[in-house]
This record gives sequence, structure tokens and C-alpha cells, in this order.
Amino acid sequence: MTALDDGALIAALRARDEDVFCDLVARWSGAMLRIARAHVMTRAAAEDVVQEAWLTVLKSLDRFEHRSAFRTWVLGIVINVARARARDERKSLRLDEDVQGGSVDPSRFLPAEHPRWPHHWATEPAKWRTPEQDLLDDETRAVIAAAIDALPAAQREVLVLRDVEGLSSSDVCNIARITDTNQRVLLHRARSRVRAALERYLAAAEAV
Repeated sequence: MTALDDGALIAALRARDEDVFCDLVARWSGAMLRIARAHVMTRAAAEDVVQEAWLTVLKSLDRFEHRSAFRTWVLGIVINVARARARDERKSLRLDEDVQGGSVDPSRFLPAEHPRWPHHWATEPAKWRTPEQDLLDDETRAVIAAAIDALPAAQREVLVLRDVEGLSSSDVCNIARITDTNQRVLLHRARSRVRAALERYLAAAEAV
């Protein structure tokens, strides 16, 4: 079933092919849950978002216009449902506040006139005692997960789509309905915050 193209998938779903639908649910629901969790406050709420998104997909197949990959379209539905749920949870939240203000001291970056690496990090990350072990360590992963959870909603959304789900910048812009410039700003700030949290954790671990 993984070899079916978008046209065949949609035809099967319209025909209510249960095997194809179950296969899609098994393969895509994990990513859908992670994206939903980037918006809502609990895993239970994220699971509700995924269920509602699948229902919306089945009801909206006739609206799919093949302007993007079918999976991208489905993930866009997840984003819309999750955003609506997040608004219900946090009515006072304003998404445009996530792009206001800097999250990292500008002095940590090389100047614009640097001959080779303009605007790149001026210093390398702190050396890790054993990178392979640290990356796989449950505590380190918990630090990263907590840092992602603490991000503003728009930053968290872009980071999950780009770095967790591996989507292209164009797909993220399409799904999240943001400009490429906005996407790059949000991703940079999200990565910077997660990196800073990881650096603090590793520095504390080195001091032990």
C-alpha cells in the first residue's frame, strides 16, 4: 500500500477501502500526533485533534486539488484543527507575538561582514563528554522535549514540522500558511532556544 500514489490513495479512500485507510492511519498518525501536540496542552487533546483531523480528511476528499502532496494536505488539516483547539485552550494567545523580540544575544553571532560565515554562531557549542551517549540518553532527550514544549506555539509548530517531521521549508510555509521569511525567523528562534536549553543542561552536567 505504501507504493500507492496520491490519486490511487484518494480513490481508495473515496471507495471506503478499510485496508488502505488503516494503513494510512498506522503510518501517518504518529506525525499527526506530534504536530497536534505542538499546539495543545495534553496528549489526550492531541489525540482528539488527530481523530477530528481524520474525520475532516474523509469528509473533505473532494476538496483536495493536488496543489501539494496528499500527506502535506492532511498535515495542513491537522494544523488547522490543532490551532482551533489551541485557541479554545488559550483564548488570550496571539500567534503574531511569537515573532516579536529576539531570543539570543546578537553578540553570539558573527557580523554581517564576516568573510566566510556572516551571521553564523560566533562560538561552537560546549564540548560534550560523549556525544553519542548524550544524544541517546533519556535525560537529554527529556531536556530537548521540555525545551520544545516551552516554545511559543508558532515556533514549536515550525520546529516540529522541519526538524522532527523533516518537511521542506516550502511544505511548512504551505501547511502553516506563513511566508518563507517568517518560517526562517521562527525556525531560527526555536532552534536557538532549544540549543540554549541543551547547552545549560550539558554545562551543568560537566560541572558535576
